Amino acid sequence: MAVWKGLINRFGDRMSISRDVDPISLYEGNTPLIPLPRLAKEIAPGAELYAKYEGLNPTGSFKDRGMTTAITQAVAEGAQAVICASTGNTAASAAAYAARAGLRCIVLIPEGKVALGKLAGAVAYGAEVVQITGSFDDGLNMVREVAEKTPIALVNSVNPARLEGQKTAAWEVVEQLGQVPNWLCLPVGNAGNISAYWLGFTQADGPKPQLLGAQAAGAAPIVTGKVVTNPETMATAIRIGNPARWKQAEAALAESNGHILSVTDEEIFAAYRMVAQLDGVFCEPSSAAGLAGLKKSVAAGTLDPKGKKFVAVLTGHGLKDPDSATLGFAEVKPIEPNFDALMERLSK
Repeated sequence: MAVWKGLINRFGDRMSISRDVDPISLYEGNTPLIPLPRLAKEIAPGAELYAKYEGLNPTGSFKDRGMTTAITQAVAEGAQAVICASTGNTAASAAAYAARAGLRCIVLIPEGKVALGKLAGAVAYGAEVVQITGSFDDGLNMVREVAEKTPIALVNSVNPARLEGQKTAAWEVVEQLGQVPNWLCLPVGNAGNISAYWLGFTQADGPKPQLLGAQAAGAAPIVTGKVVTNPETMATAIRIGNPARWKQAEAALAESNGHILSVTDEEIFAAYRMVAQLDGVFCEPSSAAGLAGLKKSVAAGTLDPKGKKFVAVLTGHGLKDPDSATLGFAEVKPIEPNFDALMERLSK
């Protein structure tokens, strides 16, 4: 059996990136497609529902797919340093792959708006973390200017090499499912992922899925058609008011005959808890926005799930944002270490 050695080794002949250097890889990709039968019964009766669980990439999120290609391309072009703005996952991924390549890594993050598990990754991998008082969108403007005026390479999703790696998830979905799903459901923040999936599907032969994108209600510029100056949502990974890939996402939605909607934080967190408690898959809250969008669309009658196959992209692992998992968890008074005390507690 062939040993998995990362995305560039597997799909490099289908990527528009340099092959002049050895791939900078942490053996990313090849993440599982997990059936969600109990959740399907609750939110999409009569459908087959699967999770593309991207939280099992090396740094715990889908960002590793695009970072292996972005950092490899940066090395091929002679970069000595890379920079990005991030709500957390990009920072951790860029830091890890830069460390792998021996590059300096600078990440800009919105002050107080990044989940602890993501910040911990960026710090652990040795990135230079710069907090700004503005939003992610402010940070992206800053790092774009840095990339224009200095030799530091930008590795946000505006970098076309990022999509070259991220599009591979679409090919994996088809390989694992044995066919193209009817619908692909996913959260939308900076809109790089929805654009990348569609790129992957359009570069493959055969039918294409319809896309269902979901944005947080407090950060839904594509849904409302206008920039959100001060985006607000507890789903930190998609707290973005002016997506870099906005137009590409709109084109993907139109070409796929898809749909995008907004979901509240309450709806996102309900889906986040359901997928964990019903089918044992623990994702970060933002990841569950696609599931929340599916649930809302079925409940509203705008989407008939019967007989269809759905794949929901779960973009990050639940341990990326451990604080969210314990929100509302009441402190439990300890019991004495004996059988009677335990049975008394269990009877309540």
